[in-house]
Amino acid sequence: MHSLRRSCLILIFGVGGCTEEDASGPGGFSPQPPLVTTAVATVHPLSNIVESVGTTRANESVTVTAKVTDSIRHVRFEDGDFVDQGDVLVELTNEEQTALLKEAEADLQDARTQYERLKDLLDQQSVPVSEVDEAGARLSGARARYQAIVARLDDRLIRAPFAGVLGFRQVSAGSLITPGTAITTLDDVSIIKLDFALPEVYLGSVHPGLELTAASAAFPERKFDAVVRTVGSRVNPVTRAVQVRAHIDNPEALLRPGMLMTVRLATTSRDAVMVPETALLQRGAETFVYLLDDGRARSTAIELGVRRGGRAEVRRGLAPGQVVIATGLVKVRDGGPVRTAENAETLPEPSDA
Repeated sequence: MHSLRRSCLILIFGVGGCTEEDASGPGGFSPQPPLVTTAVATVHPLSNIVESVGTTRANESVTVTAKVTDSIRHVRFEDGDFVDQGDVLVELTNEEQTALLKEAEADLQDARTQYERLKDLLDQQSVPVSEVDEAGARLSGARARYQAIVARLDDRLIRAPFAGVLGFRQVSAGSLITPGTAITTLDDVSIIKLDFALPEVYLGSVHPGLELTAASAAFPERKFDAVVRTVGSRVNPVTRAVQVRAHIDNPEALLRPGMLMTVRLATTSRDAVMVPETALLQRGAETFVYLLDDGRARSTAIELGVRRGGRAEVRRGLAPGQVVIATGLVKVRDGGPVRTAENAETLPEPSDA
């Protein structure tokens, strides 16, 4: 016959009362099993994520200089302008070349007239063929001199070799410049090249066409998609790393050369058994989980893999479909009974984030 004890209840409004409880446990108490939640160990594809840091470079980059020594007559750009290929950036003085061009043009016209006249006389057999040949040679020489002066005049128009964004202007109108004098910089940022290094162990997993994501501290909320274009032909014998170059489309021109970016890429993919990280318990160097076995908790040692997105990979010690205790582990004892707050739930698909 069970012993009875009396317990007095003091209510919020000060009204007391006594009840009788069945005390079957030690000291007259009968505690309930701890309340837990469960999850099912499921298989999901899991990629190996490799992280690195890289530096951005322009798709094309050049320091604009002059080809000749002369003074600047007019500067046609401002700092940071976007220009198209062939746009004139700087005009050099060209009065002498313009005068020479007019002279060469007159010589060319005269040589052409003489050649045409002698050619007509040759048709009438009034002049020897040798005179016509000499006139043709003079015409060719006059044309070559004219084209040379046109080329020299064109050298006095400094143009953009490709479309891109200009840097700071380094010269002013009236400045005397020589070949090699820096006028400005020009960068094609429509595509950004991202160079980074990876340990040689990943050499077999990285190849052209592999997609990756990159992030910059300048845009913390944004991810930039990139594609591996080139894998270096050599491994650094000191760092044991290989250089990789990826391309990032940059239509908004947000990225600029010289930026530091964090790179994350997925290499090989495998099927992995996943459980919530909250189900893991550590005892020294050993990791274990509690399995739910007919209403009781049974501890089992496991071998952990990677952790990702609040979930952990179990490489050994757990089979897909087994139910583990996910929360409420504080009062759980090996072999002890437990109460489940809800039915076992399947884990959501893990992400690589």
